[in-house]
Amino acid sequence: MTKNVNIHVHHLTRVEGHGNIVVNVNNGTIEKCEWQVPEAPRFFEAMVRGRHYSEVPRITSRICGICSVGHTLVAVKAAEDALGIKVSEQTVKLRTLLKHAENFDSHVVHSLFLAAPDLLGVPSVFPLVATHPDVVKAALRLKRFGHEWGSLVAGRTTHPTTCVPGGFASVPTVKAVAELRRRMEQECLPDLLAVFGVVKSLAGKFPAFERKTEYVAVHHKDEYGLYDGDIQCLMPDGSKEIIDVHNYRSVTNEYISPLSTAKYAKHKMGSYFAGALARFNNNFDQLHPVAKEKAAELGMKPICFNTYLNTAAQVVECVHSLFEGIRLCDELIAKGIKDEALVMPSKHGTEGAALIEVPRGILFHSYTFDKDGMCVNGNCIIPTNQNHGNIQLDFEKLLPELLNANKAEKEIELALEMMVRAYDPCISCSTHYLKVDFKR
Repeated sequence: MTKNVNIHVHHLTRVEGHGNIVVNVNNGTIEKCEWQVPEAPRFFEAMVRGRHYSEVPRITSRICGICSVGHTLVAVKAAEDALGIKVSEQTVKLRTLLKHAENFDSHVVHSLFLAAPDLLGVPSVFPLVATHPDVVKAALRLKRFGHEWGSLVAGRTTHPTTCVPGGFASVPTVKAVAELRRRMEQECLPDLLAVFGVVKSLAGKFPAFERKTEYVAVHHKDEYGLYDGDIQCLMPDGSKEIIDVHNYRSVTNEYISPLSTAKYAKHKMGSYFAGALARFNNNFDQLHPVAKEKAAELGMKPICFNTYLNTAAQVVECVHSLFEGIRLCDELIAKGIKDEALVMPSKHGTEGAALIEVPRGILFHSYTFDKDGMCVNGNCIIPTNQNHGNIQLDFEKLLPELLNANKAEKEIELALEMMVRAYDPCISCSTHYLKVDFKR
């Protein structure tokens, strides 16, 4: 057994935001094993107060430059829920197409540029330019395509401009969607399958690890839950519970940890997992058949308890999103895409809530608006803040296993870093923490 370890990773690399790993083992006794989040708190819930409902999505899209689409869409949906706005079928299809674009784009970045170097034993993607040039070029093409896919629907992928309460400010033409669909099949699919082959060849390099936890994700009765649905909680024994979005606080149960400027969350167990693996475990049967085949090639099936395989689940979701993108394009082209007037509010002075899946997991927004449509209260619960507690408990199980296996200090450090990176955390976005009372 490894007797003495002293690890202090200050600001872990290849993740968004600042997180620290601190481990002290003295003569075989674990004195400290911590996942720390020191990021300064964010105040977006305060920023939306006193703003018109039409402004709220534009503000909250700035919570995250990676998940701008998800924050925009969920804020739009929460406003529509509060104001009694029922959007058209075309709007739902376009928004779902956009949601797939965001997940595809982000998953490519994380799995191929941030996580893959660990599997190949290099510190970053840059050494791979020399050793795997064709793979890196294909990955760059996939990343660019995901960005262009989202921008076609949303005006721009980072901080979207066209998604607004009541519908879309403008919509793409049938010709543009047809060209997107052609590129999906003729350009993107060959690159994705080629890159998948590389991921498959590295599947044996994912570390072995299991910890049974709860998995929370969006579930929709008709499709793999991303854009809309209910909250589904999957327990390690396979039992499931469906909860309406308006009761989201009964699931998240946020609380403060001294290790973090972000709140933690828990439901039935000490923590739960949100993200691609949670969606995979909850909604596997609704994956596209080709995505299921690719999951089998990676040796994955539900319920998968290996946190490290969240990255593999992201690659599976890329396949799913591409084929679902093709389907949605076909349906939009067949029906034609019309310029539709925005749907106006049918009620005022109420609270609304909504959920959506962003790349890192289930995201909740809720808002209360007054009779003039001005926001008086807001709440945003970010996937990474829901995952912080799960990361900590993963550490607490993983570290003793590594010590008992006589792993060297650098091996332990890398395993813990890879564990955090597997969650693809968006750390700074998660620090919605501080409540300030001004006393005069």
